Amino acid sequence: MSKNPTSSLCEAWLDRLSANGYRLTQPLQAIVDILASSDHALSPVDIFDQGRRASPGMGLVTVYRALEKLEELGLVQRVHHPGGCHMYLRAAHGHEHLLLCTACGRAEYFAGDDLSGLMETIASRSGFEIREHWLQLFGLCQQCRGD
Repeated sequence: MSKNPTSSLCEAWLDRLSANGYRLTQPLQAIVDILASSDHALSPVDIFDQGRRASPGMGLVTVYRALEKLEELGLVQRVHHPGGCHMYLRAAHGHEHLLLCTACGRAEYFAGDDLSGLMETIASRSGFEIREHWLQLFGLCQQCRGD
Protein backbone atom coordinates (compact mmCIF):
# COMPACT_ATOMS: atom_id res chain seq x y z
CA MET A 1 0.00 0.00 0.00
CA SER A 2 1.47 3.36 -1.00
CA LYS A 3 1.72 6.37 1.27
CA ASN A 4 -0.40 9.47 0.85
CA PRO A 5 1.76 11.94 -1.15
CA THR A 6 0.83 14.79 1.22
CA SER A 7 1.82 12.69 4.23
CA SER A 8 5.17 11.90 2.61
CA LEU A 9 5.72 15.57 1.80
CA CYS A 10 4.92 16.56 5.40
CA GLU A 11 7.36 13.96 6.71
CA ALA A 12 10.08 15.18 4.33
CA TRP A 13 9.54 18.81 5.41
CA LEU A 14 9.58 17.88 9.10
CA ASP A 15 12.75 15.83 8.61
CA ARG A 16 14.38 18.79 6.86
CA LEU A 17 13.32 21.20 9.62
CA SER A 18 14.61 18.81 12.29
CA ALA A 19 17.92 18.30 10.45
CA ASN A 20 18.33 22.09 10.41
CA GLY A 21 17.88 22.39 14.17
CA TYR A 22 14.21 23.35 14.39
CA ARG A 23 12.02 21.93 17.17
CA LEU A 24 9.04 20.03 15.80
CA THR A 25 6.28 21.53 17.91
CA GLN A 26 2.59 20.79 17.44
CA PRO A 27 1.95 24.26 15.92
CA LEU A 28 4.84 23.83 13.46
CA GLN A 29 3.54 20.40 12.46
CA ALA A 30 0.05 21.86 11.89
CA ILE A 31 1.49 24.64 9.72
CA VAL A 32 3.50 22.15 7.67
CA ASP A 33 0.40 19.99 7.16
CA ILE A 34 -1.67 22.98 6.01
CA LEU A 35 0.91 24.22 3.50
CA ALA A 36 1.90 20.80 2.17
CA SER A 37 -1.72 19.84 1.49
CA SER A 38 -3.02 23.14 0.09
CA ASP A 39 -3.51 23.89 -3.59
CA HIS A 40 -4.27 27.52 -2.71
CA ALA A 41 -1.95 30.39 -1.93
CA LEU A 42 -2.53 31.20 1.74
CA SER A 43 -1.96 34.34 3.75
CA PRO A 44 -0.38 34.06 7.20
CA VAL A 45 -3.83 34.80 8.69
CA ASP A 46 -5.40 31.98 6.61
CA ILE A 47 -2.75 29.60 7.95
CA PHE A 48 -3.29 30.89 11.49
CA ASP A 49 -7.07 30.40 11.26
CA GLN A 50 -6.71 26.85 9.92
CA GLY A 51 -3.85 25.99 12.26
CA ARG A 52 -5.75 26.89 15.42
CA ARG A 53 -8.16 24.03 14.70
CA ALA A 54 -5.32 21.52 15.07
CA SER A 55 -3.33 23.50 17.63
CA PRO A 56 -5.62 25.88 19.59
CA GLY A 57 -2.74 27.59 21.38
CA MET A 58 -1.00 28.61 18.15
CA GLY A 59 -0.06 32.28 17.88
CA LEU A 60 0.22 34.40 14.76
CA VAL A 61 3.89 35.07 15.54
CA THR A 62 4.46 31.30 15.37
CA VAL A 63 2.98 31.28 11.87
CA TYR A 64 5.29 34.08 10.70
CA ARG A 65 8.35 32.37 12.22
CA ALA A 66 7.42 29.03 10.63
CA LEU A 67 6.92 30.69 7.23
CA GLU A 68 10.32 32.32 7.54
CA LYS A 69 11.94 28.95 8.31
CA LEU A 70 10.09 27.13 5.53
CA GLU A 71 10.96 29.82 3.01
CA GLU A 72 14.60 29.84 4.13
CA LEU A 73 14.76 26.08 3.44
CA GLY A 74 13.13 26.48 0.02
CA LEU A 75 10.04 24.49 0.99
CA VAL A 76 7.54 27.32 0.45
CA GLN A 77 7.66 30.45 -1.60
CA ARG A 78 6.12 33.84 -1.22
CA VAL A 79 3.47 34.66 -3.79
CA HIS A 80 2.66 38.23 -4.72
CA HIS A 81 -1.07 38.71 -5.00
CA PRO A 82 -2.64 41.53 -7.04
CA GLY A 83 -4.35 42.74 -3.84
CA GLY A 84 -0.91 43.58 -2.48
CA CYS A 85 -0.65 41.03 0.32
CA HIS A 86 1.92 38.28 0.43
CA MET A 87 0.68 34.73 0.38
CA TYR A 88 2.55 31.46 0.64
CA LEU A 89 2.54 28.26 -1.36
CA ARG A 90 4.64 25.13 -1.42
CA ALA A 91 7.67 25.77 -3.61
CA ALA A 92 7.83 24.87 -7.28
CA HIS A 93 9.73 21.80 -8.41
CA GLY A 94 12.29 22.58 -11.05
CA HIS A 95 11.48 25.20 -13.65
CA GLU A 96 7.79 25.85 -13.14
CA HIS A 97 5.65 28.96 -13.30
CA LEU A 98 2.48 29.83 -11.44
CA LEU A 99 -1.17 30.34 -12.34
CA LEU A 100 -3.10 32.04 -9.54
CA CYS A 101 -6.88 32.54 -9.35
CA THR A 102 -7.65 36.07 -8.21
CA ALA A 103 -11.07 35.05 -6.88
CA CYS A 104 -10.38 31.98 -4.71
CA GLY A 105 -6.55 31.88 -4.49
CA ARG A 106 -6.25 28.44 -6.16
CA ALA A 107 -2.74 27.99 -7.44
CA GLU A 108 -1.34 25.67 -10.05
CA TYR A 109 2.18 25.28 -11.35
CA PHE A 110 2.91 24.70 -15.02
CA ALA A 111 6.14 23.69 -16.72
CA GLY A 112 8.15 26.58 -18.09
CA ASP A 113 8.07 26.97 -21.83
CA ASP A 114 11.04 28.30 -23.76
CA LEU A 115 11.11 32.00 -22.93
CA SER A 116 14.63 32.56 -24.25
CA GLY A 117 13.47 34.79 -27.14
CA LEU A 118 11.55 37.05 -24.79
CA MET A 119 14.47 37.15 -22.32
CA GLU A 120 16.90 38.09 -25.11
CA THR A 121 14.63 40.90 -26.30
CA ILE A 122 14.22 42.29 -22.79
CA ALA A 123 17.94 42.03 -22.11
CA SER A 124 18.77 43.79 -25.37
CA ARG A 125 16.30 46.62 -24.76
CA SER A 126 17.14 47.12 -21.08
CA GLY A 127 20.85 46.40 -20.99
CA PHE A 128 20.28 43.89 -18.19
CA GLU A 129 21.98 40.52 -18.06
CA ILE A 130 19.02 38.34 -17.07
CA ARG A 131 20.07 35.44 -14.89
CA GLU A 132 16.73 34.03 -13.80
CA HIS A 133 13.03 34.68 -13.97
CA TRP A 134 9.77 33.74 -12.34
CA LEU A 135 6.50 34.03 -14.20
CA GLN A 136 3.24 34.43 -12.30
CA LEU A 137 -0.06 34.65 -14.20
CA PHE A 138 -3.32 35.85 -12.68
CA GLY A 139 -6.84 35.00 -13.77
CA LEU A 140 -9.92 32.99 -12.86
CA CYS A 141 -9.87 29.23 -12.40
CA GLN A 142 -12.48 27.07 -14.08
CA GLN A 143 -14.55 26.75 -10.91
CA CYS A 144 -14.69 30.53 -10.32
CA ARG A 145 -15.60 31.12 -13.97
CA GLY A 146 -18.51 28.69 -13.50
CA ASP A 147 -17.47 26.42 -16.41
